[in-house]
Amino acid sequence: MAQGPSRAIFRTPDERIRDLPAYPFAPRYVDVNGVRMHYVDEGRGDPVLMLHGEPTWSYLYRKMIPTIAAQHRAVAPDYVGFGRSDKWLDEARYTFASHYANLEAFVQALDLRRITVVVQDWGGPLGLRLATQHPDRMARLVILNTGIFSGRGAVSQGLQNWIDNSAAILDRLSPGDLVRRSMQSNQMTDDEVRAYDAPFPDRESKAGVRRFPRMIPLQPGDPGSREMEETREALRSWAKPSLVMFSDSDPIFTLEGARRFVDLIPGARGPIVIKGPGHFLQEERGEELAAHILEFMAST
Repeated sequence: MAQGPSRAIFRTPDERIRDLPAYPFAPRYVDVNGVRMHYVDEGRGDPVLMLHGEPTWSYLYRKMIPTIAAQHRAVAPDYVGFGRSDKWLDEARYTFASHYANLEAFVQALDLRRITVVVQDWGGPLGLRLATQHPDRMARLVILNTGIFSGRGAVSQGLQNWIDNSAAILDRLSPGDLVRRSMQSNQMTDDEVRAYDAPFPDRESKAGVRRFPRMIPLQPGDPGSREMEETREALRSWAKPSLVMFSDSDPIFTLEGARRFVDLIPGARGPIVIKGPGHFLQEERGEELAAHILEFMAST
């Protein structure tokens, strides 16, 4: 049943998020564009902004946040529709434009500057768009298992299969089950699976999860395609430090895509190949990724 400030919005009850494994972080909220966004904010110093994808939320970064926060400020928001953030019940509300507007408003509300932005999955299109639109706020890019799609090139077979079958898959599998099945190590516990599922107690609350796969531009002129073309062109002249790290066992975003980012962005480091993980490399190698990021920040 819908809860919260409007019948059009679901707000996950706080008790569903209590005592999650390895997620002791105090909840923080900011109002953006008429909805409430949740974020983790730990540590002090220049911010490391960690952006999640589909169907995850800031829980994905729980293994990285303590390491990052020991030296810098670790900020991990939940998009509207995900995690502890408000969730529109109408799938049509979820568009590239609305997600981007909320992320942009979030960064402006917190007045984040000298940002090292870490992007993965849908964090890539949103976060790289943010970086190229607000380069004055950015210090570095860290790019993990993602892509920029504008409908002008073929997507991987793995991504096409996901787009074609996502509706059926998401009716059959919960977010936590989907994360576990994508892993190569099979080390997720049942409690961790339930933690990924905690913000989504019913089908209504997963409207944003169901919508994301159908937002990928497959033809020129699809919503978001123009913004992605502009982002790709802006990255061709990106002048700030960039690091590309991809896992070697992701059927969605392959190492070929990693090399395309290195070729696209002047002076980009990498790709560093994280051996073993599947799509959600933060889940399988979070501590290793955090160490690479700290080394990168220290050297730039």
